[in-house]
Amino acid sequence: MATPVRVACIGMGWWSDVLADAMKRSDKIEIVACHTRSEDKRLAFAKKYGCKPIASYDDVLADRSIEAIINTTPNDVHLATTSAAAAAGKHVFLDKPIANSVSEGRAITEVCRKAGVILGMGYQRRRESHFRWVKKQIEAGLFGKLVNAEANISRDRLGKIDLSSWRYQAAGMPGGVMLQIGIHYTDVLTYLMGPVKAVRGQFAQLVLPGDNPDVASLILEHESGALSTLNASYASASEYYLMNIYGKDATAYYDMHGGLRLLKRGEDKPAPVSTAKNDTFVEELEEFAAAVRGGPKPEVGGEYATESLAVVRAGILSAREGRRVEVAEVLKND
Repeated sequence: MATPVRVACIGMGWWSDVLADAMKRSDKIEIVACHTRSEDKRLAFAKKYGCKPIASYDDVLADRSIEAIINTTPNDVHLATTSAAAAAGKHVFLDKPIANSVSEGRAITEVCRKAGVILGMGYQRRRESHFRWVKKQIEAGLFGKLVNAEANISRDRLGKIDLSSWRYQAAGMPGGVMLQIGIHYTDVLTYLMGPVKAVRGQFAQLVLPGDNPDVASLILEHESGALSTLNASYASASEYYLMNIYGKDATAYYDMHGGLRLLKRGEDKPAPVSTAKNDTFVEELEEFAAAVRGGPKPEVGGEYATESLAVVRAGILSAREGRRVEVAEVLKND
């Protein structure tokens, strides 16, 4: 069995703990060090996960025993932190979105490519077993021609946000809720329905304080001609996830309360589909570790992550200018 990949976590926030908890559930990755500018956060993380706190990122990169970086820093420093890691020969697992602009996403992808290091991206939602099942059935032809999809990804953040956090500021997370969590479901829609050609978007700030949209809607035009809608919200009363996929011959209905159901043409009601719950975080991190050890490249890398970002960026531009925006335009100019 291959030895565990020795990693350092950088950027100590609640998401760093989510990924660290997943790494503790795996024998393929070992957390050996951590770094963030806040000494209190650094020491707390080191104590919780039994790793070495390092006060300087340069010292992390100089440590030859550290093979990879788990990067949960703010979006606007993804390029700088990842470029430094790549220059030091460290592989990088980077949480989505890859950056706040397409140009920076491309730059991140290129520095890793030139340095010959693995870049893995955190897009765990597509890995959920119900979506894997739907994808398999689409590829088997069960759905026939795909025509439409509708999705919703919502969380209740009222009274729960820290306005000082970059995650809730327009400068740190332009596009607000759609860039922060909606991008998970633009990814799933792309994964199931095919590449997105153009987007129409509408954004609003209705409930939460601050300067960023807490409600957003997109209409996605896929290259196949199929249309999808996505609603994302931080202002709803509860957490909710929905993904309905409509084909000429069958429809899949998924929501977090009712699970997955399938309705075939000619049937009167959908039948439940049982899928085993899987550990999506461990899966994506172990895939990254395997790639570091010479295995296949991660399912989601920098090039796709940049295209995924462009879909949301097209929605932001559409909302601002009140027009349909082609993803190719954003890939060229953003």
